[in-house]
Amino acid sequence: MIPHGRRFSPRCDKNKTVAEKIFVRHILRKIFLEDWGLKLLALAITLGLWLGVTGLSTHSRRSLTVPLNTIISNDAIVTNTLRQDVEVVLSGDKRRLDQINRSEISASLDLTRIAPGDWVIPLSPDTIWIDNLPQGIVLDEIRPSNMAVKLDSVAEKDVIVKVETVGTVASGFEVYSTTVMPPRIRVRGPANLMKLVDYVKTDEIDLTGKREGFSVRQIAVNSPDPNAAVLSTVVDVFVVIGERRIERTFTVKVEGEGDRSAIFTLFAPRTLLQEASVADFKVDVYLDDAGEIKPRLILPDSLERVSEVRSLRFK
Repeated sequence: MIPHGRRFSPRCDKNKTVAEKIFVRHILRKIFLEDWGLKLLALAITLGLWLGVTGLSTHSRRSLTVPLNTIISNDAIVTNTLRQDVEVVLSGDKRRLDQINRSEISASLDLTRIAPGDWVIPLSPDTIWIDNLPQGIVLDEIRPSNMAVKLDSVAEKDVIVKVETVGTVASGFEVYSTTVMPPRIRVRGPANLMKLVDYVKTDEIDLTGKREGFSVRQIAVNSPDPNAAVLSTVVDVFVVIGERRIERTFTVKVEGEGDRSAIFTLFAPRTLLQEASVADFKVDVYLDDAGEIKPRLILPDSLERVSEVRSLRFK
């Protein structure tokens, strides 16, 4: 319904439509036809920024030789020689691939769930991982594709320490004894190997020209097998040296046994033994575990620590 007092005018509606068309043409002119120089400059700047951020991305592949880290559990040990490096093939954006520094990446292989035994482990993106790869770079391949691994369980045991010496003492002298502190140390290694390891050795101790005892503190201890690790790496060694010893036989009366005598042979330093007399020794008796009477030799203090009783019996 047309409001009262106003008349509908087709001319007015037509003028409005013409005005709208003129406005639209003006906007389109502004957008597409005017200020082309500024618009092209803005487009060039935008394109430059986009290329600077994204680059001209191209997909590429690159192979690198990188260190291989093998991870094993604490109760297992590798008994064969493993590869120290592998060749990895990476793929992704060429620019990011070219930026990778091989000294900053390494490959890792997890063997913590592998039971003891002989294995051929596949080397692939499913078993190998690489840390610090740029975003979008993918590990495609490992070369070689497998590696032999021998695993054994770990065992520990205490073994004796043997003293290794070199050279000879001065003429007329000899080594009476060598004492190690501690006398036994713990060794750790493959269980099968530990069954065969009974001792470890010290570094060599030079005895050349020695005339008297001496000590060596904190001398290194070495395992006879490189796969057996010595847990205590140093010991103290005490060497007792004295005049060369000889044997001499004595006959002494047994105390409390009337005219009964005992005969014994003593191994002792030459000078002390030559100066000793029967009066320096005493022999008494004792009952052994079987209840038999046995002779017992009592040495003078001068011979107590440097002598060895080679034989002792009733005459």
